[in-house]
Amino acid sequence: MRFLLAALLTFAVPLAAQQITGFTPGSAVRQAALESRLLAIPDTAMAQRHARILAARPHVAGTPAQVATADYVLRQMAGWGLDTARVRYRVYLPYHDSTIVDVILPAGRERLTLDEPVLAEDPTTREEPWPAMNGYSGAGDVTAPVIYLNYGLPSDYATLDSLGLSAAGKIVLARYGRSFRGIKAREAAANGAVGLILYSDPMDDGFLVGEVYPDGPMRSPGGVQRGSLFLEQGDPSTPGWPSRDDARRIPASEMAVPSIPVVPIGYGNAATFLRALGGPSVPNRWQGGLGFRYHIGGGAEVRARVAVWPERGARAYKTIENTFGVIRGSEQPAEQVIIGAHRDAWTPGALDDVSGTISVLESARTWGELARAGLPPRRTLVFATWDAEEWGLIGSTEWVEENAEGLREHTVAYINQDVIAGGRMFAAGGTASLTGLLHEVSQLVTQPGDSVTVYRDWERRTVTSTRPTPPVGDLGGGSDFMGFYNHVGIPAISFGFGGPGGSYHSNYDTWSFVERFADPGYLAHRAAAQVASLLLGRFANAEVVPFEYGTLGAYLGTLVDRTRGEAGAEAIGASLDEVDAAAELLARVGRRFALARNEALSARHPAAMFVESNRLLRGVERQLTDAAGLEGRPFLRNLVFASDRDDGYANVQFPSVVEALRDGDPAGARAASVALAERIRLAASLVARATEALP
Repeated sequence: MRFLLAALLTFAVPLAAQQITGFTPGSAVRQAALESRLLAIPDTAMAQRHARILAARPHVAGTPAQVATADYVLRQMAGWGLDTARVRYRVYLPYHDSTIVDVILPAGRERLTLDEPVLAEDPTTREEPWPAMNGYSGAGDVTAPVIYLNYGLPSDYATLDSLGLSAAGKIVLARYGRSFRGIKAREAAANGAVGLILYSDPMDDGFLVGEVYPDGPMRSPGGVQRGSLFLEQGDPSTPGWPSRDDARRIPASEMAVPSIPVVPIGYGNAATFLRALGGPSVPNRWQGGLGFRYHIGGGAEVRARVAVWPERGARAYKTIENTFGVIRGSEQPAEQVIIGAHRDAWTPGALDDVSGTISVLESARTWGELARAGLPPRRTLVFATWDAEEWGLIGSTEWVEENAEGLREHTVAYINQDVIAGGRMFAAGGTASLTGLLHEVSQLVTQPGDSVTVYRDWERRTVTSTRPTPPVGDLGGGSDFMGFYNHVGIPAISFGFGGPGGSYHSNYDTWSFVERFADPGYLAHRAAAQVASLLLGRFANAEVVPFEYGTLGAYLGTLVDRTRGEAGAEAIGASLDEVDAAAELLARVGRRFALARNEALSARHPAAMFVESNRLLRGVERQLTDAAGLEGRPFLRNLVFASDRDDGYANVQFPSVVEALRDGDPAGARAASVALAERIRLAASLVARATEALP
């Protein structure tokens, strides 16, 4: 096991597709032939088989049902010829012993039923559901007046204050959306609330968007969105170090988890509160989709009891398991490409994230078949499934913390697969240096349910007069790429097919939902696995890994322009000019490298002559990190993007600069800009050295 774990840090890099960037002419011909086989192997019937087994029942991290998913994944990969391993960690995962929400009106008290109704149309809903809960809720048993507070964002509390009202001593009722639920819990506690109830409003996620399940894909009145409230990454008991059995742990009282009880409910239950609330009518932007006018409340006429009893002591700790399948590289085994998806779910999790796990499995099966046919990758491929992502990216974070040095040295790129088949609309996020590669590969895969390519459909939906190519979004946070990209600085891609739907974190995230609404025929599952297999091939087989640092430099220049729009940025104009100049330098040397690379590849030099250039290229984006991390968020080291402090689903560019500006600290923003410019110049110097190292 130790040998295999060491081997997991000795693997892969990228290859080719349409124009096949990074390959010699002879290698490009061979790669094109290989890619026709990569496209042929992923299979819709196999995707359905995996889905019905892995999403047969709820499989929350730390439960026997989740152990069974690890056993299944490892058994499949071993059968395809991969070397397999599981890596365990002991982490803080307090399940709830009991949860209560009572509505208390002048006419009497009603105890709400929190779990979703069983549906005759969906056999999986007959399995025992996981209780409706928010992971890492504070413990407590509180009774207080209810106050409605829109999305529960900092701006909503400011509006409440402007109306002369306060959340102090109240139980806040807030709708999901516009921000990560953990931020809503943080703001409620910071403003003196004693409890928080979260619900999905039908205006955002219900009948005003479309027909509700089982007649359509949107959230029904009883649908509950579970989810973690943890604002950081990894095991809360071991912040910054891996959670091995003998790890030092901080006491529960010092963990960065909420202090107040928090419970999720469906909008059918929320209507019981909202219909009865008095007080001022809400501002128009606070009005939701239920069929009556909302009021803020806060008086004694509507109260609630919210009680949460999480596990405490030794019972709160559970064992989680990451799984790995490895295909060792035939020529450069010390370089590795990693593809990963989280395997745990709050519910049956057919979309979140059995769909991503299926993409990892099908790409593993594809490459396993080619390896057995005598066509192994040149660099090592690692197929990972992560545990406890739903609680705070725990499995992937603990593994990255334990192996950061080796990952930094040997990993070419990380491919993330999370909710990859919720519809038919392709979208992607990633470092700008990989935009060109993603455009190339998506031109080789057929759009699900159409005759055009994925790229063509993506293009016709997104290209405008001001956006000449399909956009690749930014990676700020929210999934397992964070440990690799935001912590270590490894180039990363995350992609999938999306569409409207309201099964997220509910007991209706089932294979029946997928087959009826999200991905009938499992066509998007297959297409995602095809894209993933091609990306693995490009990274693994290219003589020169197809990073485009001219593109990255140019994109950094657009981020400078975006930052100039921040309040107070005029005070650091000269420092931002320095960042802009550094970005232009990176763009210039990146374009020069691309020309020199293409010329060297055309000369048909052997792959061994490009090893040093590739080594230098692997370090470029590591230069755009700060080992000290962001202020107050030491795990986040990437200086290009981070998750927004007040909206965990949004991204913030140049976070060390922008957050200082938002804190009213122009001197800090100026210093951060100077440091950022230096990091970009260091990245440019590595690209220049990689150019000099070309044959």
